[in-house]
Amino acid sequence: VLSFVIFICYIASLAASFMMVPLLEFLLALFLFFAYATKINEKFKGLYWPLSDFLRCVTAAIIYFAISIAAVSKYSDGASKAAGVFGFVATIVFAIDFYITFNDLVNFLKQGSSDSPAGHKSE
Repeated sequence: VLSFVIFICYIASLAASFMMVPLLEFLLALFLFFAYATKINEKFKGLYWPLSDFLRCVTAAIIYFAISIAAVSKYSDGASKAAGVFGFVATIVFAIDFYITFNDLVNFLKQGSSDSPAGHKSE
């Protein structure tokens, strides 16, 4: 929702060249939400879905931070300033999501490395 609000702010502003980032992020978030809601992630075991969410969060936080600085410092209209402020809020939200997803990845990797080969032989 935050990405969609930022997209609308960039459309209404002089910084319309930045509108592609929130649009793509909104569509990626919508796709991942749809995938989790319809259990597509359980059907495709070859793709580790939390890793894709992790990479999306990392890139979104970095890119939102960069374009928010550019929108606030370069453009003086209200919609650009609002998009920049919402972009900073989105950076914080994606950083929190990045932290949570990173902890899930670490727990998954620890869980995978604790399986011993002897346990697989006994089965």
